[in-house]
Amino acid sequence: MTTTVPTAGPTPTPATTPVPAAGPAPAPVSGAGSTAVTTGPVSAAGLTTVTTGPVAAAVPGGGPGGFDRLLEAVVGERAAAVRNVPATLTCFTDHFPRHPVLPGVLLLESMAALARSAAGPGTWRLAAVRGVRFKHFVGPGDQVHLTVEVSAHGPHRTECRATARAGGRVVATARVLALVSDETTREGTA
Repeated sequence: MTTTVPTAGPTPTPATTPVPAAGPAPAPVSGAGSTAVTTGPVSAAGLTTVTTGPVAAAVPGGGPGGFDRLLEAVVGERAAAVRNVPATLTCFTDHFPRHPVLPGVLLLESMAALARSAAGPGTWRLAAVRGVRFKHFVGPGDQVHLTVEVSAHGPHRTECRATARAGGRVVATARVLALVSDETTREGTA
C-alpha cells in the first residue's frame, strides 16, 4: 500500500507529526504480519511516499482530536497509539479555567482516529458509538495510551472496542465504535 504524505508547506499543528523528508526511516510497526515502514524520495511538490506492507499507513488524525504516534496497527485486529496532551490546547482556557480538563469528545475522536487505522485502507467514517464511559479526568501534560481491538471487520463496516489510559489507569472506554466505509450508501439516498 502506498500513501502520499505532505512534508512541506504550512507548519503542522502540535498534534500532527509529519513524515521526515530525509534521514532514517520511521520505526517499524509491530504485530503479526506487519512490515516496516519505509519512506521514498521527496517529489517536486514536497511529498514523501510512505510504503508499508499489510499494515495500513496511519497518519495521525491531526488537530486536537487526533493522536501523536502510532505504536501498532494490524488491519482487522488491533491498533495502539499515544496522544500527548499539551497545555497549549485552546480548549483548556474555557474547559475549565481553574481545573483544565480535556473534553471527552476530543478523547473520543482520538479513539475513532485510531479505529480508522485498525479498519484498514479506504475512507472510514464514524457511524455509531455505544457504551462510552469517562472514568477519570485527562489534563495538560498527560500522555494518553490508546488501544483499539476490532470485534467485527468487513469491507463496508468495522466495529471496535477502545480503551484510553493515562497515568497507569483507565480514563475512558468505548464498548462499540462502529465505522462504515464511505462507499456505503447512506440511508435515504440512492
